[in-house]
Formats: sequence, structure tokens, C-alpha cells
Amino acid sequence: MSSALVIIAAVTLFALYLGVRARRGHDMNLEQWTVGGRSFGTAFVFLLMAGEIYTTFTFLGGSGFAYGKGAPVYYILAYATLAYILSYWMLPPVWRYAKANRLVSQPHFFTRKYASPALGVLVALVGVAALIPYLVLQLKGLGIIVAITSYGAISSSAAVWIGAVVVTAYVIVSGVRGSAWNSVVKDTLILAIVLFLGIYLPIHYYGGLGDMFHAIDTARPGFLSFPAKGSSVIWFQSTVLLTALGFFMWPHTFGSVFTAKDERIFRRNAAVLPLYQLILLFVFFVGFAATLKIPGLKGGDIDLSLFRLTIQTFDPWFVGVVGAAGVLTALVPGSMILTTASTLLANDVYRGGLQRSASDATVTKIARVLVPVVALVAVAFTLHGGETIVALLLMGYSFVTQLFPALICSLAPRNRATKQGAFCGIVVGVAVVAVTTLMHLSVGQLLPFLPEPLKDMNIGFIALALNIIVFVVVSALTQPRVQSGETAAQTRA
Repeated sequence: MSSALVIIAAVTLFALYLGVRARRGHDMNLEQWTVGGRSFGTAFVFLLMAGEIYTTFTFLGGSGFAYGKGAPVYYILAYATLAYILSYWMLPPVWRYAKANRLVSQPHFFTRKYASPALGVLVALVGVAALIPYLVLQLKGLGIIVAITSYGAISSSAAVWIGAVVVTAYVIVSGVRGSAWNSVVKDTLILAIVLFLGIYLPIHYYGGLGDMFHAIDTARPGFLSFPAKGSSVIWFQSTVLLTALGFFMWPHTFGSVFTAKDERIFRRNAAVLPLYQLILLFVFFVGFAATLKIPGLKGGDIDLSLFRLTIQTFDPWFVGVVGAAGVLTALVPGSMILTTASTLLANDVYRGGLQRSASDATVTKIARVLVPVVALVAVAFTLHGGETIVALLLMGYSFVTQLFPALICSLAPRNRATKQGAFCGIVVGVAVVAVTTLMHLSVGQLLPFLPEPLKDMNIGFIALALNIIVFVVVSALTQPRVQSGETAAQTRA
């Protein structure tokens, strides 16, 4: 057994131990299991939200996109920064409403705001539909990481199954508390690894960052600038805006807001998290370093660039440390996704739409039973999917962004949007995303009359635009009628 495999196995077992132990001293009722009893301080909330940045996407998608696409990779750096700025104003009122109404999930929020259980069920189904590919992304990344860093001792498929079992076990026992405790270890380890690799590899192979970019520009002219078509500046701008709007619409990220004990936490985090985002630059540097040293990777194999370069450069024990950090980037967000998806199905589909009299105890039991079911579905898709890491993430973002218009309107002092408008807008937006994704359509194919640069716009914007139009029109047509007595009184006034 190689030293790399020993280190990876040890960290995985420690993650299981820490995740299970996190429930110690707490009665795992619905509120504790899903939102940690609303008792998390600044550090835990910070790490749960930062988990959105540092997932398997960090090691694989970020470096792979830099390796395969060049300059367009910087969209990853920009969108979360905008989202954190937006969170300064958006999250405190969400938290206040959730605390006052004892909410435990994102659909729960929509149900109460619009007085519509049907809307809550729809939001839950949209959330699950987006979370499954996001969980697939984590498991897919886990399989790649373990297979490569174990030097083939454990196959990708076996790693996926092992990871799914580990994360399922501690989610059933500890819920979101297991995610929070493991996030501390994960972020500490990944920060050290990413900073080291991003600084050392360009110096080791090129002499420095400046020399690296000069060598790349010489060998591949134009690679470090935006192409005229495809991943162009218009694609970059539209993708950054779309994903920034959708950042906190992910059900597990939205749900992490409910775990805070104080609304001031969000304003503190909004000031610090954009700086934390800059660490992603060092991931990109690794991907860029690999472009000339690990040539020839195509398609989904671009996601292998960081680990191929790591194996080429370092001894097995250090490869094991990098692999262990990669495993945690899958387990922590994967556990949050599992907790959230099972809660959506139990609390918002079962109780919200099928059995409204179900108690919290019943919902908690059902949610725990659903954890391995959701995990099995994700494993099935993982073992039979071929999309790259970035493609999976962008598809999920297009789904959840469709919830943004209804959420923003719900925060207004006088919300003129109706439940019918919110429902119809979301249905239309999600339907457009599904059709364009399945048929692999672009804006240029749908709207060939547009100016050439606009044809590179992110397809999710078409879905969001149609969503807003339907949302506004249906809300205008379904405004509640004012009683004649009220009208007369208003006239006299």
C-alpha cells in the first residue's frame, strides 16, 4: 500500500469520525439536524458559505478550466465576489424572517412569503433537480481525485461508492453539524495546499509567475485573452452576472443562512469573503502551469491537470496530502447537499404537498431515510455521466437562478408579486433551461438575428428573461381584488 493511499484513507476515516461525533450533546430534532439549532457563530457560518467556493470544483474545475480555456476561467473569481456584496443587504432580512417563523429550508421560506404550499413544493423540486447534478459533481470529482492520487490502487468507481457511504453515514447521524465540523479541517488543509501549489509550481517549472505567463503567451498566442467567439467577453459578463444572482439560490447555501445566531454575521462575512475568494487565483496558476508541462488533455480530461502535474512533481506522500484535501472538498459540500436535498423532499414535498399534518419527528425520520436514497441516485448519475465539472455546475446554476426574481420581490415592504406569478415564472424559466440543456442549444441558435457578439450570451439569461416577463404579467393579472367597501373608503380618504 502506497503512502499516498494511507494518508487519503486516514483523512477519510477522520472525516467520518468527526462528522459522527459532531452530534454529541445535541438532540437531533428537525431544527438541530437541518440548521444546527440556529446557533452557529461567525466562523461556522463563514466556513459553510466558503464551502461554496472550495469544493472539488476548486481542485478540478478551476484548474481544468484554466488549463483548457485560458482567460475565461476568471469568471469563477468574479461571480462569488459580486454575490457576497449582494449578501450584505439580502441575507439579513432573509435570516430575520426565517428566525421569526422557525423556517428550516428554502422552500419553507417561499411557502410562507407567498402563502402557497404549491409554490413551496415547486421550489423544493427545482432545488432537488439542481442539487443532484451538484452532488454528482462532488462525487465525480472525488472519484477522479482518489483514483489518480492513489496511483490506481482504488478505481474511480470504488472511490465514489466509498465516499457516498462515508458522507451518508455522518449526515444521517449529525446532519449539518457534521458538515460544519469537517469544514474547519477542509478549509485549513485546502488553504495551505492551494497557496503552496500556486506559488511553488510556477517557480519550479518557469522561474516565476511572470515568466510562466510569458512562456504560455509565446507558445499559445491569444490563450491568455478572451476569444472573439464562444467564451468571449459577452459570455464572461453574462455568466458572471447569472451565477452571482444564483449563488445564494442554491438550497444548501440558502439554508446555511438559517444556521446563524445573529444577522450581523452576514455583514462581517460579506466584508471578508471576497478577500477569501482571491485564493482561487492560486488554483488557476496551477492550471496555467500545467498547460505546457502536461500537454494534450482534451474534453473532460482537462479536469485532471492539477493532479497530473502534482504527481509528476512530488513524492507519493505529498500527493496523498493533496489527495486528502481533495477528498474533503467533496465530502463537506456533498454532506450539505445530502442534508438539504433530503430535507426538501421530507419537509417540503412530503409535508408541504402530501401530508401537511406530519410532525417534525416524522419529517426528521423521513429525511434521514431519504439520505441514502438521494446518495444512490447521485452515484448512478456519477457513474454514467460524461459532462465536465464546469458544465455540471453551470447547468445547476441556471436552474436555481430562476428562483431569484420571486425571492427579491418577497423582500420588498409591499410585495405586489403574486403566488401565481411566482409559480408560473419559475416553471417557464426551468422549462427553458431543461429544453436548452437537453438539446444543447445556444443563444445564437435560438436567436440567430441577434448581433454576433450577443450570440455568446449565457443561455441561462434567456430563461431568466422569460421567467421575469411571465412573472410580471401573471402577477399583474392575478392581483387580489379590492372589496367595494375598501374602495369607497379609500376614495373618501
